[in-house]
Amino acid sequence: MSTIADFKTAFMPNWCPGCGDFGIWGSLKNALVEKGWGPTDFCLVYGIGCHGHMVNFVKSYAIETLHGRPIPVAQGIRLGNHKLPVIIVAGDGDTFGEGTNHLVHIARRNVKATMLVHDNQVYGLTTGQTAPTAPKSFKTKSTPSGVLEEAVNPIAIALAAGATFVARGFAGDIPKLSKLILEGLNHPGFAFIDILQPCVTFNHVNTYAWYRQHIYDLDENHDVENRAKAFEKALEWGPKVPTGVFYKVEKPTYEEQTPQLDVKSLVEQDLNYQNLESLIDDLV
Repeated sequence: MSTIADFKTAFMPNWCPGCGDFGIWGSLKNALVEKGWGPTDFCLVYGIGCHGHMVNFVKSYAIETLHGRPIPVAQGIRLGNHKLPVIIVAGDGDTFGEGTNHLVHIARRNVKATMLVHDNQVYGLTTGQTAPTAPKSFKTKSTPSGVLEEAVNPIAIALAAGATFVARGFAGDIPKLSKLILEGLNHPGFAFIDILQPCVTFNHVNTYAWYRQHIYDLDENHDVENRAKAFEKALEWGPKVPTGVFYKVEKPTYEEQTPQLDVKSLVEQDLNYQNLESLIDDLV
């Protein structure tokens, strides 16, 4: 059985004091311990952003990818070794500024992976420019007169793309977020979790106090298998904001439907080098 100490590295977080990343960091480790995984039992795939620094703060198999590209890398890992669980850690700008197309495709394919999105409405690493999830009229150094566009809706996008587990958590409630991440890890398919994460330095609107005043938990009467109802809840953003599991259903995964993976993973298969001259001759 693993412990929190098993995931300790030689480095301490360099996030701003009070950053929501700390809550996600702690919740993820709690979920890993509850799951019973050690550092070699899974792989973390990070994007670029403040969240990406977590690659230094969680001991595990891990890779930090290009901005907006953790999803295709995670899919490649799953195809290469579908016996290795994969967790994607990305930001709202990382995901919806450049990587929305990748989110759509991993969701519709139902690749077995768990995705945690750090959603703070700004590009914190590059000092607070507006992110795609920022609300209309939100003012930052890149939009001093206010954002012109409407914010993207992460929950609605994941639902429309076909994700089989769609949820929203809050970085300021570690016990609930830990439980939500564990549920995502246990889901037999693609699990998408949007995590409301205060940026104490650059977002002075969506603070811990603001979220505690506005968020509420989806109750046990919410039908998680009803996609239409999930869409209705996804469109709520004020005066109250729902959190919890919006939608959950089981469908065959991409890996289960890939015949080349029926017997064993690709990394376990023989390369079986062959002379390609005859094949080339047939093509020319």
